[in-house]
Amino acid sequence: MHVKPIRLSTHAQGYAGKRGFTAAEVEDAIRTAPWKPADQGRLQCAKRMRYNQEWNGRVYATKRVQPVFVEADDEIVVVTV
Repeated sequence: MHVKPIRLSTHAQGYAGKRGFTAAEVEDAIRTAPWKPADQGRLQCAKRMRYNQEWNGRVYATKRVQPVFVEADDEIVVVTV
């Protein structure tokens, strides 16, 4: 089975710090969570992950990573998270 590479768009990369996700978390969500249709012919999935850290002055036990992406023939392109 061929595993397609996952690439974050420039837009998605720009939000990593602001929204608190990593490329590895996005890849994990796409590879393990069920895919659902999203707007404009895109796909999405969501995965809740252990966090146990402070974010914007509050401690969270978990965080939710929800990438929106397009599956091309040779790769998966993450549009936003």
